[in-house]
Amino acid sequence: MSYPIVTTACEPADTANRGHLLTRDNSQATGTALPERKDGARFFEATYRVRTGDVDQDMRVRLDAVARYLQDIANDNIEATDLGDSDPFWIVRRTVVDVIEPISWPATVTAQRWCGSLSTRWTNMRVRLTAEHETNRFNPEPRESGLIETEAFWINVNDQGMPSRISDDAFELLSSMTDEHRLRWKSMNPEKAPDAEGASADDREHVLRSTDFDPFKHLNNAAYLEAVEDELVEHLDLIDGPHRLVIEYLRPIVPGTPITLRRVREPQRLLLWMLIPGDDGEHQVAATVSVTKRSADQVAGDQEVGGQAVADESVTA
Repeated sequence: MSYPIVTTACEPADTANRGHLLTRDNSQATGTALPERKDGARFFEATYRVRTGDVDQDMRVRLDAVARYLQDIANDNIEATDLGDSDPFWIVRRTVVDVIEPISWPATVTAQRWCGSLSTRWTNMRVRLTAEHETNRFNPEPRESGLIETEAFWINVNDQGMPSRISDDAFELLSSMTDEHRLRWKSMNPEKAPDAEGASADDREHVLRSTDFDPFKHLNNAAYLEAVEDELVEHLDLIDGPHRLVIEYLRPIVPGTPITLRRVREPQRLLLWMLIPGDDGEHQVAATVSVTKRSADQVAGDQEVGGQAVADESVTA
């Protein structure tokens, strides 16, 4: 029997400073298009209705809703395979979300998930979200088809939360989808937070709710991005066209933890650090976020990829 257990984002125990895991490059996180699926590679496909609880006041699918779709298809994907028995525990180290054409309500989202690259203990899982928009009395205007490309760095862990080798069967399945079998971690966001004096605004508290936590007492992936959505209300210019979000998780956030947000606004980018109290009373960085406005040149390749006909073999929920 398969038990599809996918944990929410946190840092596995004792891995924060392991050189074999963390290779820093602190790039701008604007990046080129996420890698395309290997020709003929299998992928898992599922569909989800966009609900009013997924969208903002302009009917745009929010980033936290995207995180929920990614979590749902990950669980559905595991349930449709034997990974729930052989490799049931995974954590997310990073998620990249490229909003190329926004998805809005009403619509049905088609999600396709495959392995983009991997090593023996972790994998980059790609998910493509597309939507053919519908109209109704509340949103009667026709809209362009939606396209959001994502990539998440997943670490296989044991029941103690330690990085663990991917099973032979799982490695065979995942590696058949990609030719990149030597994946290494490279941070995309600046990890070190500036001093409060160097921030663009005063630090502010973000209040967490009991409903933000899962049965494992981890802060749910979507809850992180709810804090980001709160912040983006003051930076709408970054998301009025194509944009990229990168969130990296450094330390777990458990119930009762106070969260402080520190922000730096650059001309084309917002940087955000989620800070929690350390044992010494000083702030520690629990997660880093960047939201970057992307140019037409940067997304041209993405749009070409998104327009390709899908003729590969799929596994449908």
